Amino acid sequence: MCGIAGLFLKNRALEPRLGELLTKMTSTLCERGPDSAGFAIYGVGQDSKTKLTIAGPKAGYDIEAAVKRLKREVAPDATSFVRYSHAVITVDEKDVPKVEAWLEENLPEVNIVSAGQRLEIFKEVGYPDDVAKYFDIAKMSGSHGISHTRMATESAVTTNGSHPFSTGTDQCLVHNGSLSNHASLRRTLRKDGIKIKTENDSEVAAGYLTRQMRDGQTLGEALKSGLDDLDGFFTFVVGTESGFGVIRDPIACKPAVMAETDDYVAFASEYKSLTGLPGIETAKVWEPKPATPYFWERD
Repeated sequence: MCGIAGLFLKNRALEPRLGELLTKMTSTLCERGPDSAGFAIYGVGQDSKTKLTIAGPKAGYDIEAAVKRLKREVAPDATSFVRYSHAVITVDEKDVPKVEAWLEENLPEVNIVSAGQRLEIFKEVGYPDDVAKYFDIAKMSGSHGISHTRMATESAVTTNGSHPFSTGTDQCLVHNGSLSNHASLRRTLRKDGIKIKTENDSEVAAGYLTRQMRDGQTLGEALKSGLDDLDGFFTFVVGTESGFGVIRDPIACKPAVMAETDDYVAFASEYKSLTGLPGIETAKVWEPKPATPYFWERD
């Protein structure tokens, strides 16, 4: 079944409340996906720096020891912090390939959950309210964020198999639905140089959009292309460094509702997730149309 929430802030004065508001929105969707949960937060970045969010195969993995070894052996000038089972390491942009190669050779069990100037992703197995508390999501700030509560249907319940999925710099996706052509598309995307690490169909969707944008499409164009190339039923919420997008398949069998004010754009699987947002009583509220891309960007 799964649940999705997303919040794109137009009013910068609300940025300190992003994590708080997104956590409340996600909490109402726990029953839609009690297996695992995840949050993507677009916070402050630094020019010429890349944040790598890394995690082990499960919550008990000693990620702090992994970070210490990585910094000692390959990235002595990196800055880092540990947040529950994940760590965020900030390195010079030019050093990212070196760090990625070192991790693959020396700590292959450690997954790079996301990479980008602004993006951080935190996801874990467990009840969504608990996952939010583990990572202290409510205290995070940023311009936009998306979240997911998962009810697994096709692949294992693991840290790596949780949403959101990120397959490109400052890009991420959450998905409610199921793709029928993900196996063949996964093979094609890998041949095209897109890194896909799991058997989850949602990661294939993320990889598809990454390829389309890598090849020159805007977020809106990539979402529209997916209507022709992705078979199955889906609702996607997508984040980029400056953008936020939503699309539903032509049948639109998965529930979705949106709200917009002068201060924000919000998406959720159910209306009750929107009721705690400031000014919701005067917001424009609508059900996104089938096969219609919606996207917003900030300067």
